[in-house]
This record gives sequence, structure tokens and C-alpha cells, in this order.
Amino acid sequence: MRVFSARGRWQPCPVYCDVRPRHQNAAGRTASGPVAIPSQPQRLPDSSRKNPTDLGAQRLRPSACGCRVRACGLSSSPEDAPQHLAFPPSSTSFHSLLPSPHPPSDRARTATVALFSKAECESTARRFPAPFPVGWPVFFGRMAEQFYTVASDSETTGEDKSQPTFPDVAIGIDIGTSKCSVAVWNGHQVELLKNTRNQKGMRSYVMFKDDTLSAGVTGGGGAQESAHEERDILSGSAIFNMKRLIGRMDTDEVVQASKTLPFLVQTLGIGVRPFIAALVNNMWRSTTPEEVLAIFLLELKALVEMHLKHPVRNVVLTIPVAFSRFQQTRIERACAMAGLHVLRSMPEPTAVALLYAQQQQQQMQDNMGSGIEKIALIFNMGAGYCDAAVAATAGGVSQIRALSGCTVGGEDILQNIMCHVLPNFDTLYDRHTADRIKSMGLLRMATQDAIHKLAYQETVEINVDLGNGQKVSKVLDHSEFEQVNRAIFEKCEKIINQCLVDAKLDPENINDVILVGGCSKIPRIRSLVLGLCKTEVSYKNIDALEAAVSGAAMEGAIASGVTDPSGSLDLLTIQATPMNLGIRADGDNFAAIIPRNTTVPARRDMLFTTTHDNQTEALIAVYEGEGDRAEDNHLLGYFKIAGIPPAPKGSVEISVCMDIDASNVLRVFTGVVKPQGPAIPPFIEVRMPTLDDGHGWCGQALAKMYGKTLDLAVLPKKLQP
Repeated sequence: MRVFSARGRWQPCPVYCDVRPRHQNAAGRTASGPVAIPSQPQRLPDSSRKNPTDLGAQRLRPSACGCRVRACGLSSSPEDAPQHLAFPPSSTSFHSLLPSPHPPSDRARTATVALFSKAECESTARRFPAPFPVGWPVFFGRMAEQFYTVASDSETTGEDKSQPTFPDVAIGIDIGTSKCSVAVWNGHQVELLKNTRNQKGMRSYVMFKDDTLSAGVTGGGGAQESAHEERDILSGSAIFNMKRLIGRMDTDEVVQASKTLPFLVQTLGIGVRPFIAALVNNMWRSTTPEEVLAIFLLELKALVEMHLKHPVRNVVLTIPVAFSRFQQTRIERACAMAGLHVLRSMPEPTAVALLYAQQQQQQMQDNMGSGIEKIALIFNMGAGYCDAAVAATAGGVSQIRALSGCTVGGEDILQNIMCHVLPNFDTLYDRHTADRIKSMGLLRMATQDAIHKLAYQETVEINVDLGNGQKVSKVLDHSEFEQVNRAIFEKCEKIINQCLVDAKLDPENINDVILVGGCSKIPRIRSLVLGLCKTEVSYKNIDALEAAVSGAAMEGAIASGVTDPSGSLDLLTIQATPMNLGIRADGDNFAAIIPRNTTVPARRDMLFTTTHDNQTEALIAVYEGEGDRAEDNHLLGYFKIAGIPPAPKGSVEISVCMDIDASNVLRVFTGVVKPQGPAIPPFIEVRMPTLDDGHGWCGQALAKMYGKTLDLAVLPKKLQP
């Protein structure tokens, strides 16, 4: 072992321990965790410190963990140790000294340990009999000069290199509104993992019962168990639809429509996070969408690690096109709470386009043909969102030419049908009592079953007893179903036409139409998309429910540096920005600096000027969206630029530059530019978004606080002579 000294250099470790085999104690009995037996500490002579293994007669076998020891610069005695790393009292366990099983870096595992004397070790072992987590190095020895943090390193000795390691390949996760799936690259193809019920698609919910929590990862078995599970989900004690609620304000239309869900969703209408609670023992237990999603991901992570038999750290997530950057940060925070690091976030149609490119490349290799460009329109509609994209593919390279999305899905179709069969649905369930939640769940189950049957039946009958003498009996056919959901189908048609216009293509230019998502099985949806693309059949080589997660798993393998001899991972996806990015200018107008469908990575700048004489400060408010006015878009953050030279209005040039890197990180650079010369330092660099909760009322608060005193105006482009 080597010590990272205060001077920043790795040095031979002055203390060595005789470490016995991991699962044997001093008496040779098997233990459930690693146990280290201390020997007399030895300090290396100065002449041997250049080679820690050359100890002559005093040579001891170094630690079997093969880890470097990094000095933390703390004091050498318990009395002098800082409180945040003080010795544990007798009532605590050594597990509190160990870090979470998810390291801060991709290839390092860390653990804070102390070096004790032999008597202290024996005393500590008696006080803390609990086993240590398997796989973590543990050291007992004499108290040395400092505390240490043990970190694994790739530069190991020959003995250390013989220890087995696992490839750190990022997994792909598709967090759907109703169902979730996870996949991983197993070395030669994508493998979708199944839960203990042999299911690939797992229900996205978390159940709160008494003091226990359970997620939908385990799922239900047969039809009888699934029906029982469905009743439990709709009993008020489960939170679902996290994907539609996460990162949204209480003034959002999606949040307002979620008030009829069989759990508590309260809003104040002031632009803050909604209040969400589950019914536990006749008492509402509050939570947040981030916490619910983190609980679900934690159980999903445990399932993956059980299958792969090694820890999992990195993930590639699929997200809807309509997701704002603020929502992306909230879902990344939920992943961090579950011990997962989001390596990349991919719009769901982009993940499907990657899978399509891989299949086209394989067909080209099989047919010994050339890389002819093929253009595909990808339409994805699930329970919460609807996306469309146009991708051009050739030779394993897939370029996203256009993206479009909206917040409509199967949940909106379900709400429309429930309001249709029960006209007073909204007023009947405005109060969340136990009886009304139960009847709401019964109506929801009956309506879901009817919508599923309409996919292959002409008519379906809805019969449900809501209790208190109220019954619902309704016969629903295709024409009535389409009439009730006409507004949803019109939105689907709008985003498809928008994609074709942005890509500057006619329907005749589309080679393949790819339909994915659960709602793609609805006959009206299929006929609508195929009709707009003027084709009769859709692409058949992609599973509608597994395409997005399969593409995410492939992207995870590519991003992790995995190579495949057959060339299956020789792929590249050129992504595009799904929404405009800009700032507020010219009053309350939205000045787009990076327009939507711009190839990523991207950098664009725009010149602005002052709106008042002798204006020395300006407010930069960054927005994302498609609206013409700033208030119609998502506020990502704001900051002030000071030090503007006093001058008449319109004479000072202020440059605002936006940069999106390959990891989809947005940075905003702002500074004053001299009319003829370099920029006036200092420039300001801000990573977006900067807002946390309460971002809804921030725009109004800024307008109330500063009014128009810090406004900017777009500087017209100067015509070249």
C-alpha cells in the first residue's frame, strides 16, 4: 500500500497489517463479513521505503485489499479528532463509518477507517459484533498519525491484479409513467432484466403500508394476484404517475388534472411544488415525487445488482421530449438519492433511433450493401407523454433532424373516458375520503379494462358499482371513444406535422414509421400516424414496449467504452435540442438564442443592449420553451451582470452566449463587449438551471422587484457594407 501525503504524492504506507482470509476469524471460523486480524505494526526503514515489499527479515505480507491509503490530514488521537470523524460511541455501529455502497467515482470505492492498537481492536470487536458489508476492506492496527480513506486504484501489484473485477457498464432505464423496464449490454446483445415474477415491465408505483415501503419492481403474479395488486394500488396508499408530477408547479395543467388520482394532490396555485400524500392507517403521509421515484429506483437497483452480481453505479435514462431541464435535474436528483449516477439522459425517440440504426447497420452487413440513408419517423406515446422525431440513418450513424413532444398520453385518455361515463366525476371526487377513494379506484379499473378491450373489440360495456347506491353502466364503441378524445388525437397530429415541417420533409420521404409506447396499440393512433405518413404498415422489427430501454442500454455500453468485435456498438447518435433556449428581452418577449432542433453540442450567441440611459446593471433571465412570451416558457434561472459602462441607451453591446456540451449541460456566458475591441472583463459563466423549488413565482417576483429597470433589448444585426 501507498499513502497519499499532504504534498500530493503517493508514498509507501508506514503501517502494514497481517490480514487473514476474508471469511475466517482468529479461530478459523467462517464469518459473514471480512474480518482483519491485526499484527504488530511495523514502520519501514528509510532505505526500504522506495520498495515497500523489500523488507528483508522484517517483511510482512501487505494488505490483501490492494487499495491505496489516502491521508485525510486529521489528528492522530480520539481527543483531537474532528467531530464529524470522531470515534464512534459504544452505542453505534461501525457501519456509520463506512460510506454508502455507491462510490463518488466510477472506479473507486472508499471507506473511512481508523488504525487501532491490538487491545483496542479486540475491545472494538467485542463492542461491534455486527459484520461488515461484504467486499469492503477493513483494517485494524495501531493508531498511526492520521485517519485514512481507503480507495481502490488501477495501479496495483501483481497480487492485487489477480482479484476479480467487474466491468462498469452503464445500464439503461426507461422510467415510464405506468411501467418501468431496465436493460443491460451483456457482452454481445441487449438483455432486458426480469423481476422475481418473470416480468420485464414493472409497475411504476410505491406502496406505503404502516412503516414499510414496497415498490412495483416485484410486481404481481397471476391474474388473481394482479387484480389484488391493482386494488391495493388504487386504495390510496400507493403513489404513482411520478413521471408526470416530478418537477412541476402546482399551477401546471398536468398537476391540476392529477387531483382526481386516488391519492392526495393539493395545490395552492402560487407556483410551488404540489403537496402529495398517501393514505396510511387513515392518515395522510406526505412525500414528494423525487422521494417516491428514489424509493422505486433503489428497489430497481437492488434487482439489477442481484442479476448482475456486482454493484451498479452509472445509468442512461430515457426522458420525454417535453421534459424541461428543470425536470431533468429533479429526476437526476432522485437517481442520486438512490445511489445512481446519470451518465446521460436521452429523449425516448432518440433511444429508439439508436436501436433502429443498429438494426439497419446489421442488415447492411448481412446484405453486403452500402450505407444508404433511410429516414424514419418515430412516434412514441405512453401513459404520460407523446413524442415524435424524424431520424436519418446511414452506416450506423443516426441524426435527429426534428423533435417534438407534448404532455398528453394514456392517462389523459383514461381521465376523459371516466368523465364521459360519469359526468359529475370531478365534483364527486373533489374530497379524498376512504370511501370515495375506493369507488374512484373501482371506476378507474373498469375504465382501464374497457380501453384495453377496445383495441381488439368493436364495443365494450362498463359496469361498476361505486357504492352508496350509485352504479355506472355504459356501452362504449370506437366512434364514441374517438369523439371523446378528439382533442388528444389532434395534438398527436400536430406534433407529427411539426416534425415533418422542421425536418423539411414530405410524407413521401419517410422510409419507415416506427410506433412505440403502450398507446401505439390503440387503433385510432395507429391509423392517424400511418395516414399522415401516407403508408399502410409500420416498422415491424422493433418491440413497441422494449425499444426505448434497449436503445438506452446500447447507449450505456457505448458511453462506458465497451467495444464489440462484431461491430454492433459502432454507432453514433447526433442529438438535437427539443426546445428553444433564450432569455427575456424587449419587455416580456422571449429571445431564442439556441433554436430547437439544433445539433448538440452547440454554441450560439446574440447581442443585446441597454434600454435606459446610464444603465449599469442588467438582469439575465434564462427560459426554455416554445412560447413567444417569456412567461409562457420554463424559467431555468437568472443572474445579474454588473459593471456596465454608463452610456446612452442602445450604445452598449452585451453578449449572451449559450453552450450545450456533449453531456447536454447548458452554460450561459455573459459580458459587455466594446464596440471596437475585446470584451470588458469579467465575463460571467452560469450553469443552468439554477432554480430549485418555487420556480413558478420567481418570474413574477423578479418583475415586481426590478420592473423594467434592468431590461435588455435585442440589438439588430448590423448590415455589412
